[in-house]
Amino acid sequence: MLYTFYFFGTSPSKGIGPEYFLYINAYLTIMDLITAIDYSGTLVFAISGVLAGVDRKFDLFGVFMLGFVTAVGGGTLRDLLIGSTPVGWMQNEIYVYLIISALPICYLLKNPILKMKRSFFLFDTIGIGLFTILGLQKTLFLGLSPLIAIMMGVVSAVFGGVIRDVLSNEAPLIFRKEIYASACMAGAILFLIANSVLPENIAMIISILSVIVIRLVAIKRKWSLPYNP
Repeated sequence: MLYTFYFFGTSPSKGIGPEYFLYINAYLTIMDLITAIDYSGTLVFAISGVLAGVDRKFDLFGVFMLGFVTAVGGGTLRDLLIGSTPVGWMQNEIYVYLIISALPICYLLKNPILKMKRSFFLFDTIGIGLFTILGLQKTLFLGLSPLIAIMMGVVSAVFGGVIRDVLSNEAPLIFRKEIYASACMAGAILFLIANSVLPENIAMIISILSVIVIRLVAIKRKWSLPYNP
């Protein structure tokens, strides 16, 4: 998924000196890491969609479409809802190439990928944490309310998977007992709170980590949020 990184900081106030270049280097390093996670998350989401299509015995086009909607569906829906067009992936062809690359990767490495299921789960978890906060930031940047920003952050992170599951005739994961969207929502709320007292960069890192921790602990301890009125 493509996200414009509204990732701000304050540069040193005493002109251009060693501190300024240290700031720039640190900023670029963090941005490079975020971009790498964004690309990795997009590829992992695409692979999960392609594998779902293979399991359902879809044809080549069907498999590609499942990979596509899984990778960029959430970001596309968010951009359409907040009026940010052209939508993100249309502004950077790298995302299309990543999605296309998921097809030969799954064809050639299906068995190794299935054996690496835990690793892909970790990438997926990191991805939803990152996509939640970046989606929230983009919505806030456009002047929408914090409540709407939280909702759009969750949409960014999970609705690609929802579309994938619907097209695969599966009950979407976020509508089941497993804690998934709830972790994203908690991370988004934490970001808004932390950002009021901490630098935005730090608040972002803390919030992404919180989504990852909540998701991992929930899976390990089998937490759920049942609703039985």
